[in-house]
Amino acid sequence: MRRAAFAGPYRIVIMKTNPLIVALDVDTLEESKKLVQSLGDSVDIYKIGSQLFTAYGPQAVRDVTAQGKKVFLDLKFHDIPNTVANAVTSATGLGVFMMTVHTIGGQEMMEAAVKAAQAKAVAMKIVRPLIVGVTVLTSAPQEESTQEKVLARANLAYRSGLDGVVASAHEVAVLRREIGKDFVIVTPGIRPAGEDKGDQKRTATPADAMADGSSFLVVGRPIVKASVPRDAAAAILKEIKGMSV
Repeated sequence: MRRAAFAGPYRIVIMKTNPLIVALDVDTLEESKKLVQSLGDSVDIYKIGSQLFTAYGPQAVRDVTAQGKKVFLDLKFHDIPNTVANAVTSATGLGVFMMTVHTIGGQEMMEAAVKAAQAKAVAMKIVRPLIVGVTVLTSAPQEESTQEKVLARANLAYRSGLDGVVASAHEVAVLRREIGKDFVIVTPGIRPAGEDKGDQKRTATPADAMADGSSFLVVGRPIVKASVPRDAAAAILKEIKGMSV
């Protein structure tokens, strides 16, 4: 059994990190900056996905890190191993905290991603970013085979040396039970009680996802579209921690 890539001191850092990740699914850098500023110290990590990165590229990452925040770069790299390795090298060079590859790219591709990230981190004398594998999108409907697919892809990610996976709250408990505590589980599709699910099919409340074993929760519209984003984030953190914030 391989040793978890983030064991020891790195695991302690993760355990102490605010688990809330806010998705910067906005149209402009100005909107991104304002949202980060408005959320202040209530949020430490921001997800940058295809929408913002396609429009502004690496500058979107630099703007967030310049404000002292961590970036979860969610571009779901999926290509031949060499191409993914090069992309991961570039992402590592940007100083991101975590990034995604797609597990359907296969073991060779995922292994190349980890090796590339490690080499670049050593060269830059920085901590290697976490690499997590996307299993099944939370927008996909729940089917009999969904849990089986997620578990199979997560096990492949584990064997390939990834630090964890992205999976819906519906699969968190079984992943935690089957793969163990030393594996990052990033859970999107988080909706506070009473919130509209939007285009997400497999959702859960923050408290339920954390109770089942999620490491990080990705929240977008319930915070981004809220009239007062900081209050919305505070309510979610209160639910996660079970105490006032």
